Amino acid sequence: MDQTRIQKILSSKRVLQFLFFIAAVALVTYFFPGEGKFRYTFQEGKPWKYGLLTAPFDFPIYKDEAVIQQEKDSIMLGFQPVFSFNNTVGTKSTTDFEKSLGSHPNLSISPSLRKNLVEALRDTYRKGIVSSDDYTRLQTGKFKEIRIVENNVAREMPVADLQSPREAYENIINRFPDAYTHHVLQNCNLNDYLNTNVTFDSITTDRLKDNLLQRIALSDGIVQAGERIVDRGEIVTPQTYRILKSLESVSLKKSTVNDHRGYTVIGQIIVFTCLFAFFYLFLALFRPQTFNEMRTLGFIMMLIVGLSLIAFFFSEVRVQGIYLVPFAIIPIIVVTFFDSRTALYVHLITVLICAFTAPFALEFIFLQLIVGMTAIDSLSDLSRRSQLMRCAVLVFFAYCFAYIGYTLLSEGDLSKLNYNMFIYFGINCVFLLFAYLLIYIFEKSFGFISTVTLVELSDVNNPILRQLSEECPGTFQHSLQISNLAAEAANKIGAKAQLVRTGALYHDIGKLKNPAFFTENQSGFNPHTPLSFEQSAQIVISHVNDGLKMADKHRLPQAIKDFIATHHGKGKAKFFYNSYRNKYPDRPVDESKFTYPGPNPFTKETGILMMADAVEAASRSLKEYTNESISQLVNRIIDSQIADGLLRDTPLSFRDVETIKATFIEKLKTIYHTRISYPELNKSEKPREEKAPETPAQTTGI
Repeated sequence: MDQTRIQKILSSKRVLQFLFFIAAVALVTYFFPGEGKFRYTFQEGKPWKYGLLTAPFDFPIYKDEAVIQQEKDSIMLGFQPVFSFNNTVGTKSTTDFEKSLGSHPNLSISPSLRKNLVEALRDTYRKGIVSSDDYTRLQTGKFKEIRIVENNVAREMPVADLQSPREAYENIINRFPDAYTHHVLQNCNLNDYLNTNVTFDSITTDRLKDNLLQRIALSDGIVQAGERIVDRGEIVTPQTYRILKSLESVSLKKSTVNDHRGYTVIGQIIVFTCLFAFFYLFLALFRPQTFNEMRTLGFIMMLIVGLSLIAFFFSEVRVQGIYLVPFAIIPIIVVTFFDSRTALYVHLITVLICAFTAPFALEFIFLQLIVGMTAIDSLSDLSRRSQLMRCAVLVFFAYCFAYIGYTLLSEGDLSKLNYNMFIYFGINCVFLLFAYLLIYIFEKSFGFISTVTLVELSDVNNPILRQLSEECPGTFQHSLQISNLAAEAANKIGAKAQLVRTGALYHDIGKLKNPAFFTENQSGFNPHTPLSFEQSAQIVISHVNDGLKMADKHRLPQAIKDFIATHHGKGKAKFFYNSYRNKYPDRPVDESKFTYPGPNPFTKETGILMMADAVEAASRSLKEYTNESISQLVNRIIDSQIADGLLRDTPLSFRDVETIKATFIEKLKTIYHTRISYPELNKSEKPREEKAPETPAQTTGI
């Protein structure tokens, strides 16, 4: 790869890293809860935990909501809703009723009775008739009087004097007790002439009500700038608490004003920039491979921002709602795909971002750090579902113990425990179980691989491994030996043992295409005999690309494909290469025909597999297995790979290499240890007759 292309790749990575950074800061700032946050947390009846506090500016002392509500209720007790009186309705209905009485064909009504009936209806309209709904509301409400406006003149009327159409009908009927008058009124359809003439005026009523409520003073004092409020250790009295709540309210209002809001946003940008810069610095210094892999970096930034936005939402919904967010799910997911230190740093950054929305920031940070470390320590290698359940239980107990301890430290009294918090912790841990589903989704979406998947892939009953054991039994046994060698070495140097174990099982699946061309599968006839060295080398080398094609066909993860592609690196098929050079010393060699396509190993795990593959294959050719011969073989093979630059791209240190060598030597000694030679029975000698054991009777002399 030329220098220009390398620079282009590095430049594009830097651009993406910068874009991820800007996007993360922008999203967290944009969705951060709009209100500012008061810098002090306090409780009535508890000591003030900070230094001397003086008023930064003049501000009123607001009344408690309960006091204001009492004043509102007191005002509303004497309030009179406004109704409009309509004379026209009564006049028209009375006139129509009078005409009806005079023109009814079947009734003979005396003038005096007619006059009395009309006068009764007229008196009813003078008192007023309200709708049935208004009548019910007034009778069941707290109002004793209403205000009736007639011709722009207001007068008060007791609620008891109001009538609904039904009440008016009954009053008129009761006014005339004789049966004949009842008969007349029924035949005249009195109900048709009883209409509402007093209607509720909602606009005027609301205006008057607002005017009265606006007269209520929301404050009953003022604190001047520089005035002492409270000092460290002093008990927050009810009055001090009211002053502090007033200061908090005014401060938050100031933060929402455009000028102050701008400063708040600038502060948020600075804080979040510092946090993400701190995280980038950690990755660049201690996890450069993660930092330079855009897929991985984007995934981690997505986790941080995503959980932060969820926390922002829950903190807005409920005061303690942020404790419903399963923050421990972040370290669980990260430690499953990467490592514990990265998981801890990701968790720390997420917690620090969300702490700015927590009601008690110090308590929140303390609890989440304890819980995060508990999750990481209890789930360093997720390979079974039961482990996640155990982790959730441990996280719940960690929450409970940490919360109880913090409360005792700060309050000194168990009665101050908020038992709702334990419910939040329980719900939190139930949400934590969804990590198993998320891990599967992220595996498929981002191409990562978890230990659970590796364990599933290492099952020898998988179709491709079963086919390998049946068609290439020698290669299968070779893969099993390498799997054990490489996993042991990975454990010794702190690499991912399960990953290298599974990768070793699949690294030679490409040999399924031409199994007989590999010595471990041959049983006498060698198909390389009629072929040239170049042809044989190409067939052997092709098992790498054949393996990658099979891996694509069976949808193996990219991490497993890396083992297939790199287990020979860019090394040579040395048997055929050396044979060619020995036979044709004067001919030029086309080295590309004897060279594997690569790439060279680039992780600790792929480097371990390359060494284990070469050492295990070469160990089969030893004539005798002694400590010296095995040690010489291991050192020669690995030193040759280092000299050829095949391990240059791996993060393996010299100490790691020495540890790997020692592990291989010990394992090979165990595999090829000298076995006991059992002596054969000499046919010329007869077996000795064994003396029969004494019976109990002989022993006792009976």
